[in-house]
Amino acid sequence: MSSRTHFETVSPSAPTEAHQEFRAARDVLLRYAHDQAHAHEVFRWPRPKHFNWALDWFDPVARDNDRPALWVITPDGDRQVSFAYLGRRSDQVAGWLRARGVRRGDRVALLLDNGVEVWELLLALMKLRAVAVPLFTTLGPEEVDDRLRRATVRHVVATSAIAAAPAFRDTALSAVPGLRVQVGGPVDGWQPWTDADRFTDAFVPEGPTPADELMCCFFTSGSTARPKLVGHTHTSYPIGHLSGMFWAGLKPGDTHLNISSPGWAKHPWSSLFAPWNAEAQVVSVDTRHADPDLVLEALERTAATSVCAPPSIWRRLVAAGLTGRRIALREAMSVGEPLTDDIVDAVRAAWGVVVRNGYGQSEVTAVLGVAPGGRADPTSLGRPLPGYRVVLCAPDTTTPVREGEICLDPADRPAGLMHGYLDPVDTPPAGPGALYRTGDLARRESDGTFTFVGRLKDVFHTADGVRVAPAELERRLLGHPAVAEAAVVPVPAQDGGGASEAKAYVLLADGWNAGAVTAEAVLGHVNGENGENGKSGEAVRLAVLEFVDELPRTESGKIFRDRLRRFARSPLVEFTAPAPTGSPAGGRIREA
Repeated sequence: MSSRTHFETVSPSAPTEAHQEFRAARDVLLRYAHDQAHAHEVFRWPRPKHFNWALDWFDPVARDNDRPALWVITPDGDRQVSFAYLGRRSDQVAGWLRARGVRRGDRVALLLDNGVEVWELLLALMKLRAVAVPLFTTLGPEEVDDRLRRATVRHVVATSAIAAAPAFRDTALSAVPGLRVQVGGPVDGWQPWTDADRFTDAFVPEGPTPADELMCCFFTSGSTARPKLVGHTHTSYPIGHLSGMFWAGLKPGDTHLNISSPGWAKHPWSSLFAPWNAEAQVVSVDTRHADPDLVLEALERTAATSVCAPPSIWRRLVAAGLTGRRIALREAMSVGEPLTDDIVDAVRAAWGVVVRNGYGQSEVTAVLGVAPGGRADPTSLGRPLPGYRVVLCAPDTTTPVREGEICLDPADRPAGLMHGYLDPVDTPPAGPGALYRTGDLARRESDGTFTFVGRLKDVFHTADGVRVAPAELERRLLGHPAVAEAAVVPVPAQDGGGASEAKAYVLLADGWNAGAVTAEAVLGHVNGENGENGKSGEAVRLAVLEFVDELPRTESGKIFRDRLRRFARSPLVEFTAPAPTGSPAGGRIREA
């Protein structure tokens, strides 16, 4: 490993009071970057009455600052731009959008792949006080239609491929009442993004921005239910991601590579706010071509000091081969789903860095994390990050427990907690004590760290009353060399009666045959470990195994469990091949 030159932070000539308050809080986290306990004790969220991150933080940092801010890599070439360029360009785009009818409070959908335009647009919308609504470019017409209507989108900026696609002509995309801008080749009826290049009027902000004003909306991944529409303010995401900056261990002058599509809430988290809060450079790989070789080449060529990617990407990188590369990484991170031992061990052996877990949601910024220097435990979510007080409560109660739902107490409201759900259908009933309940289960260990157990909606009980947390069974499955990926969901028990049992969908590693012999070996490994339920002490067993060619995933890379549960109930996809009589596996084999 190697280190990069340390740069001093840039101080604006006449910082606003909001800038000074934000910088002071940020600098506390930089000062105690390797002392999580002390940082957690002394850090306090800045709570300015007025705050616009693009105007109050980014612009002063960008002024006359020719340091590299953004490096976008695609198979067609690279593009690098400075902080100063983005400050000027976002003013130009903001002025052009205003001249074309975009107003404060208007919701603007982004259907874009990773390109410099994404960052120019996000900064410009913040300056305009318009509301960004990022969407995945992989969504189908019906999904785009649903999201545009639910988010009451007034304007849209899309790739020319989407704008020109016949499938989208009869959707809400064509019915957007305001401005429609295309990035790429010309499309009839759409305004070219390049028209902004000729705009020369100076941009003047529209007064001070209330810190609690809506700034952006995200749709959740929808891995276990209908995607919810989450609203964040000029406080909750920009200021809230000071915790993400701390977890990542980012410093001024660093180069940070994040693997994410602009449609995922993780994109502004780790490709905008966290690195630019630290005055670090962002490196982005076009996710349309995020093959392992391109990502590994990007790590080498940019001499990235830190990288963040979901476990599905880490697994692909390990499979592609990590050795023989000149890697400058100091920090490596993973979010979205729990890591596995093989990933952590492979990266540490090849590059000498530990891949660390972090935990957050679309609704809230980085809450828990293994901070820099933390121990290499792939099951650990680490400790509460600065600014967060975490309690574990039994479901539907405020009773503190050792293993329970991850909750946040609004009485000590963290800055990074969402404004709320913007679709009335999504608004949950106020829970006891008005806790924010994440819907995720964790266990507090004796050393004060947290271990992820699973989504509350994923946990179920068998006919014998044994609680099954799919994440625990999945960790056991991934411990067998035949298993490349696995997902466990409840299915109706074979004997009927309304009870459930655990079924695994398994994607095999190279060289393994999807047959009864392999299934017997995997079932024997999982059920032979005598895994116990933490509450009852009874063994948690896997009942059904099905081999598949791929696992359905959301656009953010999470396993689409709701879809797997629907598959599990369909007789069209289940073919039973009973295990041999007397088998020690204790399960049934179903081969797709």
